[in-house]
Amino acid sequence: MRILGIDYGSKRIGIAVSDDAEQFALPVSVVTNSDVALSEIVEIAREHAVQEMVIGESRNYKGEPNSIFLDSLAFKNLLESKGYAVYFEPEFMTSVNAERFQGKNELHDASAAALILQSFLDKRRNSA
Repeated sequence: MRILGIDYGSKRIGIAVSDDAEQFALPVSVVTNSDVALSEIVEIAREHAVQEMVIGESRNYKGEPNSIFLDSLAFKNLLESKGYAVYFEPEFMTSVNAERFQGKNELHDASAAALILQSFLDKRRNSA
């Protein structure tokens, strides 16, 4: 089974997908955060036979929820209403790290989503 990773942002939403064995995450695409973002992400999930999703849990430097967290929580609830199991994965500076690794380009947010998803996959594998 594959898992979809999401780096939720106010302007763009990065998307990554795991391999079938849930060993590694690959950046897939970036979706503009708009009225059609939910349907675009559901379509990507269908194309990749995804049943579970992971969203980066965005918090400030004090560990408190920030404005992006509240928006991503609402988005998580929308995805769950579509029948997906959706988890939060703590994320901190993933966009900065993605940019550091590859530079800023059109898949920058998808790479951040891959970092979030990879963290989730590693934790899941190590707890099994």
